[in-house]
Amino acid sequence: MANRWTMPDHHIPLSDRLVVPHDIRIRRIDAHTLGESLALGWRDFLAAPTQLLFLSVIYPLVGLVAARAAYGGDLLPLFYPLVAGLAFVGPLAAVGVYELSRRREDGKPVSWVNALDVFHSRAIWSIAALGLLMLTLYVLWLGAAQIVYDHTLGRLQPDSVGAFAHLAITTPEGWQMIVLGNAVGLIFAMTALALSVVSFPMMLDREVDWIIAMQTSIRAVMANPGPMALWGVMVTALLVLGCLPAFVGLAVVMPVLGHATWHLYRRVVG
Repeated sequence: MANRWTMPDHHIPLSDRLVVPHDIRIRRIDAHTLGESLALGWRDFLAAPTQLLFLSVIYPLVGLVAARAAYGGDLLPLFYPLVAGLAFVGPLAAVGVYELSRRREDGKPVSWVNALDVFHSRAIWSIAALGLLMLTLYVLWLGAAQIVYDHTLGRLQPDSVGAFAHLAITTPEGWQMIVLGNAVGLIFAMTALALSVVSFPMMLDREVDWIIAMQTSIRAVMANPGPMALWGVMVTALLVLGCLPAFVGLAVVMPVLGHATWHLYRRVVG
């Protein structure tokens, strides 16, 4: 009988072709695991609130984009993609939050200042490398969103927020933009989830490089497609809720999701 290592690659499952250390095991999870991770994430947030830290980053960025969009600038059609793309860069932004959860798990005292300890981690360069990849994915998503807009609603040339909103929901071009844009966004979101769902916390927890961490993250999604898809929906829904009250809710939602992601990683990766 043929040895599996002599078989052509297309006969070997993708999860087996991902080269990772043999001591990294992927556990099966369910919806209960997701709820438990969120509950623990909320507990960690209450123990070391970081909302002011996130507000200091979120509000200047959102304010600049909103102001530019409000005056019908070039960012108007990209306002929604820019906000939706928070799910892509969120795992990188929450690296300091993972550190807080790690310290709490080790029984060490924590405060929001300890979130900055990540810059002294031996994994900082691997984190930066994967972060650059996620930022690249974010930029590609914005480029794709611009292309969709140019070929749909952009042909009608709305010149204000009101005109943009009106044309988006009352014209065939607007609905084409909404449907096609969300379909393309789903592809990017699935890619981002597969690459990052456990990779960033894993690099803080273990001495692995970003390639191994990314491959492990892909394996985790492939082993738990249903729960991971549900996790993606939960993250998106919470980010949307965080945006509704003038984006102030993101200062709570993002760190809670960061803490929850740490606990999800600990339950998925053996």
